[in-house]
Amino acid sequence: MKDKYYELTITLNSFKEEIESFLLDNFNNGIEELNNSLILRSENNFDELIKSLTIYIHSLEEIFQTKIPFETKVIQKENKDWIANYQNSIEPVEIDEFYIHPSWHEPKKDKINILINPALAFGSGHHETTSTCVQALKQVVKEGNTLLDVGCGSGILGIVANKLGAKVDACDTDSLAVESAKENYELNNAKYENIWVGSANKTNKKYDVVVANIIADVLVFIYKDIEKVSGDILILSGIIDKYKNKVVEKYSKKFKIVDSIEKNEWVTLILKRV
Repeated sequence: MKDKYYELTITLNSFKEEIESFLLDNFNNGIEELNNSLILRSENNFDELIKSLTIYIHSLEEIFQTKIPFETKVIQKENKDWIANYQNSIEPVEIDEFYIHPSWHEPKKDKINILINPALAFGSGHHETTSTCVQALKQVVKEGNTLLDVGCGSGILGIVANKLGAKVDACDTDSLAVESAKENYELNNAKYENIWVGSANKTNKKYDVVVANIIADVLVFIYKDIEKVSGDILILSGIIDKYKNKVVEKYSKKFKIVDSIEKNEWVTLILKRV
């Protein structure tokens, strides 16, 4: 462990959910929310992340034709093992018969236990989209189904699908996420068939179920890739409710809505090919 670490504070008054979702996809440590600020900590500097965030916010400004004021502040601090402090704040999550827990909590005998590395911000089971995706997987996955997890993050959705009997492929554009997913599959005695760095455009297979827990703009952007690999059922998530119609409109030519699972301001859609 290094003697110092960097703390990035992002302060903004609008589009907080969208920006937080972007950070969840691009930063693999904990994110703390404090009033109108998002706080990130890492032993590595934040130069590349700030550049990517600035580009993303400018793209939002172009899409919505509005200015999005934001401020970033980076300070260096003495390392007091903030990762351990973050991990200690993580409690188990129960989603129906699934019990998602960190290593210092005992598994439950009457549950399907999933052990996830809690140092990862994405896919720990605590976010609304993760829990509603698990509910959606329970509805649609059948023994022997083939499934592709697009933007797999920590791998939790693919692990759940495998526990439900699916044969899973997974991908993520973040190489760190792919490595984390591999570790979490091994921790849970789960099996993936193939996993790669990249997106759905790197496979020519068709899958019985495709799950993509990303953000609305990306779901719209990669529609052609997802449509190409989807054989029957789609689970789309990471959608803030005010952008639901944008996603539905893009996918409605080839898919119909089977169910919409809402939790707070987040929406998970189950669609079926028409």
